[in-house]
Amino acid sequence: MKPHDMGVLFDQCAEHGVATRVHLDRPFDLAPGGRTEYTVAGLARLVEDAAGRLAAAGARRGDRVAIVKENHWDYDLLACAAVRLGAVPAQLSAELPPQTLAVLLRRLRPALLVTTTAVLERCRRAGHDPAQAAGTALALDGPAPGVLGPDDVRGHTAPRPRRRPDDAPLVIHHTSGTTGVPKLVVHSTRTIIGKLARLEAVRYPHIGVRRDDVLANASAFAHGRTFCWTASVLCLAPRSLTILSRPDADSADVLLRARPPTVVEALPAVYVRLRPLTGRLDNAFRDVRLFISTYDAVHPPTLRAYLHASARRGAVWMQGWGQTETGPLTFRFHTRRSTGPPGSRAGTRNLGRPVPVRTRLRVVDPDTLRPVPRGSPGLLLARTSARALGYLGESERWDAKHVGRWWSTGDLGIHHRDGTVELLDREVDHAPRLSCLRTEDLLEDRLPQALEVVVLARPDGPPLPVVVTADGTLDPERWRRAVAGLPPLQPPTALTWPELPRTGTGKVRRGALLRQLTGHTGTCGSGRWT
Repeated sequence: MKPHDMGVLFDQCAEHGVATRVHLDRPFDLAPGGRTEYTVAGLARLVEDAAGRLAAAGARRGDRVAIVKENHWDYDLLACAAVRLGAVPAQLSAELPPQTLAVLLRRLRPALLVTTTAVLERCRRAGHDPAQAAGTALALDGPAPGVLGPDDVRGHTAPRPRRRPDDAPLVIHHTSGTTGVPKLVVHSTRTIIGKLARLEAVRYPHIGVRRDDVLANASAFAHGRTFCWTASVLCLAPRSLTILSRPDADSADVLLRARPPTVVEALPAVYVRLRPLTGRLDNAFRDVRLFISTYDAVHPPTLRAYLHASARRGAVWMQGWGQTETGPLTFRFHTRRSTGPPGSRAGTRNLGRPVPVRTRLRVVDPDTLRPVPRGSPGLLLARTSARALGYLGESERWDAKHVGRWWSTGDLGIHHRDGTVELLDREVDHAPRLSCLRTEDLLEDRLPQALEVVVLARPDGPPLPVVVTADGTLDPERWRRAVAGLPPLQPPTALTWPELPRTGTGKVRRGALLRQLTGHTGTCGSGRWT
């Protein structure tokens, strides 16, 4: 079975006899106080019921439906319910700052906002009422002033599923927003399902999902990656799915031990937060044959810890690089051997090779936009048939990122002679005399107590290193040894994990962090490609 119509995906999987069992770390916000275990047929009924509720709230064919709630997989169930009605869901992370969310909602102009009472309260305290940006607002979990509650829409029969042309808008996601207000990216059925999900819904040798697999996913469920994952994984019908909505190591440990996973996909930041579990006796990752990471590279110490936690002889880490606008562009596979021992020069900034058949890459001079020879650094351009339809409300910005028939990723990198691609930095964040990302890899390997290292480029001096530790302290002598042989850096700033501003996918918002520490946001890059 191959995915196509997301409005009836769960129904079709149930009709095909998909027997996957789904286990949640907490009940869905769509069904608060409800179950934490579902069959695919049960999920299909939940999607149909949600479609009835959205219709009762006024959602109609062609409408935009904004979904803003706490992180959980029911982001995708609600999106499928909207698609079933012929509407266009826009999945917006509740982790966005209220003022940023307000900008996106004004740009989106949804007919219906689906949210929770906690999100409404948080935004209203900050002086931004998201309900005012929508024609109607619905709180999933209870009554709230000025919005519909669950009792107002419960029990309404869903209309018959609506089909749409493959090239019509299907779903809207926002970019990570590490450098400012995120863009709203519009995908069609052809781009995100036909070109991405269907490519993934194949039982590839060794890396493909098997029927006896136990999958665990700890992701940012408002983002396009999980919408695509939902389409493909249900069609591959693994034995069970474990959904982790919160990066809490202790609660995750209980759920993972109950059903030890064979395949794990998680955000890079979640891998860091759950890393202490890899050192426990009889750890929950002992049966994992495949780890998957997207959004951002995982630093070598974390990657190494998980691969060595697995007792599987051929355990593999699959690292994908891509963008919301394009889907995955390259893949690389890591093994215990390729990561090397602690302190080695093995890194994760080599992103592997372009996705065969579907993707082409080119490196150009950032100033002249002329191609540079293989092995030379420059601006990474991509060509892919999976590229989105555009940016909602920012068509000029979308057009400005095209270089002829090529798409500018905004990343600086090297296309090596062996065909692999090495990522250096975001163009807006780069430093003149070093790669901030390479330096972060190296420092994390030299500082075992570091949870994360962020190197911030400055236009008026050496880069500023930020070291994240459990208690926000850093031993000066260890730092002196760690930076031996590196280009000049400013004295480090030590912070705890909660002190760093992050996106909904756990990426550090470098501009916001620079402002937090220095009061300024100036960078060495042009920012032309953000």
